Amino acid sequence: MAVELDADDFDAARRNMVDCQVRPSDVTVIELIDAMSWAPREAFVPKPKRALAYIGENLEIAEKRFELDPRTFAKMVDALDPKPFEFALVVGGGLGYAAAVLSRMCEAVVCLEADEAMAAQAGQTLTELRVDNVMVEAGALAEGRSAHAPYDVILVNGGIAAGASVSALTNQLANGGRMAAVVMDGPIGRCDVWLKSGGAIGARRVFDATAPVLPGFEPEEQFVF
Repeated sequence: MAVELDADDFDAARRNMVDCQVRPSDVTVIELIDAMSWAPREAFVPKPKRALAYIGENLEIAEKRFELDPRTFAKMVDALDPKPFEFALVVGGGLGYAAAVLSRMCEAVVCLEADEAMAAQAGQTLTELRVDNVMVEAGALAEGRSAHAPYDVILVNGGIAAGASVSALTNQLANGGRMAAVVMDGPIGRCDVWLKSGGAIGARRVFDATAPVLPGFEPEEQFVF
């Protein structure tokens, strides 16, 4: 039997997530803390799993699709250091949680999701929450959304296989723009941040993390002769 929680339960779970998962991970930026304290994470997961919305692990929201665990998500956003005047792209927007958080930190957000049904649900939920600075669009994740580029911030909301091409995304960064993704080398992963400066792209490792690989970013098949 599914556990039924009320609004007070979710509010308490959200405070506990921030106090016990986010803050102890050296995430202290007040704008991010405020955004995650506001965003009702339970609204962005399927109803049967809402009681699990604040657990400290990746949560499956559709077949082979996951909402990142709060710690990893918070540290990725913290590493991107989004500003109130900046334009952001979320790649793999899922049901809209990441876009909702960034909507409180950036001027505007494009939420790109490959699954049309998930994109439609994300748009509906964001509208119900009166989030009016997020544009939800459906399309191939690895291609980004060049029609609205350049972006100051790109959050790849999941994993990419080591060696997978991200050039279509980094090409959409503004000068001074940053992109974060969890790079998976088999079962081992790390969060990398790419920076575009003077037209050149550089990358640095920020912290260890794991995340399920998003569609379009799978490892290339190896042929054995």
